[in-house]
Amino acid sequence: MAALIRSRMTDWTVFTPLLAVVLLVLTWGHDLSGVAVALVAAFLAGAVLAAVHHAEVVAHKVGEPYGSLVLAVAVTVIEVALIVTLMISGGEKTQSLARDTVFAAVMITCNGILGLSLLIGALRRRVAVFNSEGTGGALATVATLATLSLVVPSFTTSRPGPEFSPDQLAFAAVASLALYGLFVMVQTGRHRDYFLPVTRDGRLLDGDVHADPPSTRTALASLGLLLVSLVAVVGLAKTVSPAIEAGVAAANLPQAFVGVVIALLVLLPETLAAARAARRDRVQISLNLALGSAMASIGLTIPAIAIASIWLEGPLLLGLGGTQLTLLALTAVTGVLTVVPGRATVLQGGVHLVLLAAFVFLAANP
Repeated sequence: MAALIRSRMTDWTVFTPLLAVVLLVLTWGHDLSGVAVALVAAFLAGAVLAAVHHAEVVAHKVGEPYGSLVLAVAVTVIEVALIVTLMISGGEKTQSLARDTVFAAVMITCNGILGLSLLIGALRRRVAVFNSEGTGGALATVATLATLSLVVPSFTTSRPGPEFSPDQLAFAAVASLALYGLFVMVQTGRHRDYFLPVTRDGRLLDGDVHADPPSTRTALASLGLLLVSLVAVVGLAKTVSPAIEAGVAAANLPQAFVGVVIALLVLLPETLAAARAARRDRVQISLNLALGSAMASIGLTIPAIAIASIWLEGPLLLGLGGTQLTLLALTAVTGVLTVVPGRATVLQGGVHLVLLAAFVFLAANP
């Protein structure tokens, strides 16, 4: 990252997001040919790489943990907008879309991004080191949010099926927003040092010693291009979703698997950013991205869906099924055992990646 920040922004990181948005405008709402799908996929990959570049520039300017927060919130806000748009226009088949998308995001972030980060960190230094206090607090917040929003609806009795009553949904929305706001306040203010990278001997690393921070002008330009890149990523993912649906149907996979594929695409920027941070021995930043993204996905989506439910027709299914509940519980228990020591080996990283593989496999073979 040092070379990227010392130099001016390369042309491709500037023009690729802009061209991707132009392509999004030209293809939105149209049936795409095979060549068009390939072109959209190429610009989608380019927009993902550009988003990672600009996120790193912004993160280096504002410092941690604000940098991790920028990418997590930006991706989640656009993801929420996509979910609400699809639910308003999708009819009955989208009644469980919010649940499926949020659960997929939690499993991908808490097992995929977290496991990959620990694996990379441990392969580089034998042991991946992070702050157990900050990471433990983040994991506890994710577990609480997931339980209130995705588990409790399966056991309430006010409504038939895995859904909340209006009062219960309002409470879950307010509680989710309050918990997320409290976490952000703690992460960026009172206990900011809990979320900074640490060395193997326990010293805090406040900032990147390998490069000077970019100028304010460069950081602001990267922030704008980051938002443009994220809009392109989510929009192009939506554009190619019919092709994904056709492929899923041709492979005789469940319709819900489409949500898993789209969630994987939307979370690519955070995955790549976390992997790069882990390669620079900044595993704490990677964990901030993973758990912060899971937290934002629930804490922002549920309030947005609660508001949107005023205009939505039909039930809003939020409660998880038996298999999903088992995977979520196993993820929470494994996460606690991983986080408590503040150190992890390739074993912990591998365990979380296997849990992600189990989630994807069971989504395809319920």
